[in-house]
Amino acid sequence: MRTRLLARLLPLLAALALGAGPSAGWAGRHDEHDHDRARAALQAGDVLPLDRVLQQVAQTHPGQVMAVELEREQQRWVYELKLLQPGGALLKLEVDAKSGEVLRRREKAR
Repeated sequence: MRTRLLARLLPLLAALALGAGPSAGWAGRHDEHDHDRARAALQAGDVLPLDRVLQQVAQTHPGQVMAVELEREQQRWVYELKLLQPGGALLKLEVDAKSGEVLRRREKAR
């Protein structure tokens, strides 16, 4: 189950790199540019692979991954994760993409 979820999330990460979403006039070039920047950051060692980050996070924050974004914030790459926890709460995490350290944690109860 986890492997299938990761397989579905990896293409999603490419589409969501840097929080890119389709908007009027930007859908083609902007998304591709962001994808290239994210790929370059991974190849340069500036970010950990998503599957490795998810494995690290799962050890302390169990739950089903609902969304993933990769953004550049204040001179560092940050994975933004949304997890549905076993009790039904939605957990939002900001994770340093280079170290895997959880920078911020916000929980919304059901």
